[in-house]
Amino acid sequence: MELEGASVLVTGGASGIGAASARRLAVLGAKPVICDLNEEKGKAIAEELSGTFVKTDVADESQVQAAVEAAQAMGPLRALVNAAGLGNASRTVNREGKPFPLEQFEFVIRVNLIGTFNCLRLAAAAMSQQEPVDADGQRGAVVNIASVAAFDGQIGQAAYSASKGGVVGMTLPIARDLAAVGIRVNTIAPGLIDTPIYGQGEASEQFKANLGRNVLFPKRLGDGTELASMVVELITNDYMNAETLRVDGGIRMPPK
Repeated sequence: MELEGASVLVTGGASGIGAASARRLAVLGAKPVICDLNEEKGKAIAEELSGTFVKTDVADESQVQAAVEAAQAMGPLRALVNAAGLGNASRTVNREGKPFPLEQFEFVIRVNLIGTFNCLRLAAAAMSQQEPVDADGQRGAVVNIASVAAFDGQIGQAAYSASKGGVVGMTLPIARDLAAVGIRVNTIAPGLIDTPIYGQGEASEQFKANLGRNVLFPKRLGDGTELASMVVELITNDYMNAETLRVDGGIRMPPK
């Protein structure tokens, strides 16, 4: 699918995988709409890429709808990259016998799973009303970002793994739903990727180096650009549909 002159919606686009994906898509001529809660970084990325920024809580219907409309104002909406997400490490019952606070579990599910579906349903509804781009009737493509934690979640990742497992689980049925309107849906399950979630400074770098030793090969954390490359492939390769792909250097996560 050609993206020249089209708009693309990128959630979590102010940093990490989202920002890297927005940059790759802009090179192909797409006009990115950066959806994020971080206004300073989001506006900077949007300005850099001649796109636009919309402050967005991905689980809020009206805010996501506003982002969709901003994208349509720039050109036909042809792609959504669902890269917004967060984690909250906590054991189901800690060593003091206290249970995982339910509100924290619900918050992770709200952002990572409900937010992903909210953006997907609203973007797909807009795409479905547009003219097809080819003889196959293709109207758009969606790429969700899950995690290898969907398959081998570690101690303390109950909420995160549940949320990302939900994203993996809904990929096929949603792809089947949207086949009728010419929209493809794929999911990427990244491994250990060097994003702002690990913080900055000497301690952070040492922590990331230790994590990298668990990767099969190459023995390092992945880079956002390596994920962005797969995002672009899933959008532009018209025969990729209903798949979840691990991009993880071959890692299988240990219990902790």
